Amino acid sequence: MDLRAALTSRRLLAIVRGSDPDATLRTVLTLAEEGIELIEVSLSGTDALTVLARARKELGPDRPLGAGTVLTADDARAAHHAGATFAVTPGLGAGVDTALQLGIPVLAGVLTPTDVIAAQARGVAALKLFPAAEAGGAAYLKALRGPFPDAVLVPVGGVDVPAARAYLAAGATAVGVGSPLVGDAADGGDIAGLRDRARAFLSVVAEDGHA
Repeated sequence: MDLRAALTSRRLLAIVRGSDPDATLRTVLTLAEEGIELIEVSLSGTDALTVLARARKELGPDRPLGAGTVLTADDARAAHHAGATFAVTPGLGAGVDTALQLGIPVLAGVLTPTDVIAAQARGVAALKLFPAAEAGGAAYLKALRGPFPDAVLVPVGGVDVPAARAYLAAGATAVGVGSPLVGDAADGGDIAGLRDRARAFLSVVAEDGHA
């Protein structure tokens, strides 16, 4: 898949990490039903690889489906086997190179200008600015865009609805949203609330003019 193009057009990545595999799968499918095209299942969740494989079966072969928290080469290989079509990492570990070798585009975790240079040299599709809130939020992202005006930056970490709006205004290509979107749904919690939050984030993206 063309991850860069998908992030540019959809502008929203949902990050699902849960303690209940059935609820995690239900969360993924609910987000897809609500129109969120890009969804990542974090490998740090309970039985995440099984959730990925089940989600792939339910969503069909053509739907984008990411594996998150890909740290090692084994993580990348297992995610690929489970049906992931893109990988998301918190940093520049071995999982980045193995995913790329397998033909899986990578949203690689970066924080500093040095990280950006290193990630771009490795051929990643996009850059996950993480942890974005702790790094300085939208102001930091805007500053980072100065030396890297063409970088595909996706802030992750503490991105609620107001922050999503601010990041997009500051030049983020897309935003990655975890708990402010998912809430407790992936742990067996409220699905109706999940739907409401999904619609709120989709509205922010629509406001930005790229939905």
